[in-house]
Amino acid sequence: MVINKSGKYKTIDGCIRDYFETHADQDIEHGRVVDFVNEHFDKARDPWRNIRQLYQKGFLIKVRKGVYRRPKGYKGEKKLSPFPPKIREQIFERDNYRCVVCGHGLHDGYEIHADHIRPQNKGGKSTLENGQTLCSEHNLMKKRYGTTDFLGKYCKKMLKRAKDFNDPKVESLFKELLEVLKKYGYKK
Repeated sequence: MVINKSGKYKTIDGCIRDYFETHADQDIEHGRVVDFVNEHFDKARDPWRNIRQLYQKGFLIKVRKGVYRRPKGYKGEKKLSPFPPKIREQIFERDNYRCVVCGHGLHDGYEIHADHIRPQNKGGKSTLENGQTLCSEHNLMKKRYGTTDFLGKYCKKMLKRAKDFNDPKVESLFKELLEVLKKYGYKK
């Protein structure tokens, strides 16, 4: 439960909006805003996510990674849009309502998400061709780590499973995939 310590703000979103309005036309690192939110709320969960959502809604301008600005009087436009319901359903249907990474889905009680293969903030569109079905776990991993890091972590996880199951063919596949990632700049 989020506890409002100061009583000044009703929501974390309102707290963040006020901070950017008060510091209009300044380039602000998200860490400063997170610290401000934590002064007013106990157990504020992921304030950086609220900042990103305000950018996506067009309230902020992204200067560079982790740095945002609110120009005085800015009337921005929404940056990102979800898949239209019809496209979202087509994605799920095409992928048989299963995560394309692990195969879990509605049939075995997993929540599924329509995910942009190429992220919208990198020019990806909300189209059937740019959509895929991911379970909650893999959707969160992709968002948290980015596509390449996610793929690397997934390959390492599968490599361990292949070793545990004594499956040299699958083990070889994931070793090779990790080598390809390394060749193209994945260093972890």
